[in-house]
Amino acid sequence: MTRSASESAGSTWLQQVTALGQKAAYPQFGPGDQVRVWCRIPERDRTRLAPFEGIVIRRRGSGISETVTIRRVTYGEGVERIFPLHAPVLERVEVLRRARVHRARLYFLRTKVGKTRLAAETKGTGKSQDEGRQADAPRPAPEEPQAPQSQEQPAAS
Repeated sequence: MTRSASESAGSTWLQQVTALGQKAAYPQFGPGDQVRVWCRIPERDRTRLAPFEGIVIRRRGSGISETVTIRRVTYGEGVERIFPLHAPVLERVEVLRRARVHRARLYFLRTKVGKTRLAAETKGTGKSQDEGRQADAPRPAPEEPQAPQSQEQPAAS
């Protein structure tokens, strides 16, 4: 089947609109990362920027319809917001802390309380000093403990 001229023009138009709506690239971030999102809030005659800081629970979609869900706990109450990444409301995204997680959707964080939700995060590389060594490198032999030398004390007179 061949496409008609109107169908190919429609896809070209869609690509142009999508390209116009997309913003510049944001920093790489994913589920588990702690981010700060600056969004515009209109107030009467001006707009102000308000930060929303929290942990990324999920990232879905692609292209112009990509969204990210961010969760934070404020005054003991969990708050989640869904941000469209290419919306004009979004000013910028800052990555505060990266995390290595094993899931793409971190809905289990909704039930975690306090510092137990930090278990999903990792700090540093996660390797101990011994793992960083090469397996083929010879290790030095442990030193033999030496017997203490006896020191003669002068006899008290």
